Amino acid sequence: MTSDNVKNESDRLSIRKLLDAHVGENYERQAAHINPVAARALKTIGFDRCYVRAEGAYLWDVAGTQYLDMLSGYGVFGLGRNHPEVSRVLKEFLDTRYPSLVKLDAPLLSGLLAEELKKRMPHPLDFVFFTNSGSEGIETAIKYARCATGRPGILYCSKAFHGLTYGSLSLNGDENFRHGFEPFLTDCRKIPYDDLEALEQALRQGDIAALVAEPIQGKGVNIPSSGYLREAARLCHEHGALFIDDEVQAGMGRTGRFLAIEHEGEVDADIVVLSKTLSGGYVPVGAVLCKKWIHEKVFSSMQRSVVHSSTFSEGSLAMVAGLATLDILDRQHLIQRAETFGNQLGEGLEKLIPRFEFLKEVRWRGLMIGIEFGPPSSLRLKTAWKVIHKLDKSLFPQAAIIPLLDEHHILTQVAGNDIDVVKLLPPFVIDESDVQWFLESFEAVLVQMHKFPGAVWDVLTDIGRMVLTQRAR
Repeated sequence: MTSDNVKNESDRLSIRKLLDAHVGENYERQAAHINPVAARALKTIGFDRCYVRAEGAYLWDVAGTQYLDMLSGYGVFGLGRNHPEVSRVLKEFLDTRYPSLVKLDAPLLSGLLAEELKKRMPHPLDFVFFTNSGSEGIETAIKYARCATGRPGILYCSKAFHGLTYGSLSLNGDENFRHGFEPFLTDCRKIPYDDLEALEQALRQGDIAALVAEPIQGKGVNIPSSGYLREAARLCHEHGALFIDDEVQAGMGRTGRFLAIEHEGEVDADIVVLSKTLSGGYVPVGAVLCKKWIHEKVFSSMQRSVVHSSTFSEGSLAMVAGLATLDILDRQHLIQRAETFGNQLGEGLEKLIPRFEFLKEVRWRGLMIGIEFGPPSSLRLKTAWKVIHKLDKSLFPQAAIIPLLDEHHILTQVAGNDIDVVKLLPPFVIDESDVQWFLESFEAVLVQMHKFPGAVWDVLTDIGRMVLTQRAR
């Protein structure tokens, strides 16, 4: 081997060496090259941890501290992080040197994954389009609905979240996300969630292509009244519109059913959108399942056979990861685990309500859990509530998630803008010890929150003042 070859070997990229050489530089590089505002926000609330290892329901930082991940990448890691079986299958596939994204072909792996997904639908759906994300899935559903019905109108619900690309943002029920990006797609109309009268009134206009709805809203973990989804689908069909079921966050077993609409019994969805857990967190992927007649309206001739497409759709790695994920969900009974441990968490949290004034309600289905705070009754705590909400309407839940991370090493999130809800999206692989870890830690945090004045309130006040200073600039 020549000296030049030796030099080339030593210069070859090693990810392990690269990570070791730059360990702990996360926020410095985020601020310099990616999003300095996001880096500053995370530092402000003390979330500027540098995680270096992940396994199952746990993360470890540069100092070796172990964390319980009750967020799972906004629900992506339903199987837990770095699931060994998905890793094994992906490594095995890479060693086959199998082709991917040939494009002028019919990929075998996507056909196999589509077949497996169709088997799991509570109502028959006939064809599958693979996307790179949930947002792209919603974009696909919008196009399909307008093409299939010949109508322009798309209904979405207040507080809805369907993604942040332009089409999906046009269906976003939160003005915080929409501000500054106007104008949106035309004929996208907001109606109240869980309101059949408002839905029927909108459908009577006769120009509605579809209603796009989450079976459980991600922002706030809002669960509709029993029968709402079933009746909403029926009303849509009665008026010639489609019912589009956005299962991006609630689907793939998170609620203790493969699809969250299954809790409602017979809900006849025309289009179902999946993503997040679909690849076990390894490869960006989503899937849009639809009825045959809709597909035939879109792909109506050979000339229109690729009228909707995407460069990375049906990529082999994503398809393999999807097949492995479905296999693991079945063999390891993870959907049943989601129901079991979701109930343990939800019921454990409900038992705390009578003891703590700030704790208003706990909502859950499986491992999709919302913990809502509300105004207290005692004068002393009313003062704390009013002061913090006057500073910032989204600030109060930070009183829970900051100490949960800082003192108890549990990662959670605030469920949305201007709402007093903490959301839990744990991986399906949590166990009883993890449930106890969370419940005991959350109880300790509630005790702190009910001591006013106190350290928690000092931190929140400081953060609120910083926010006001930023807005004044």
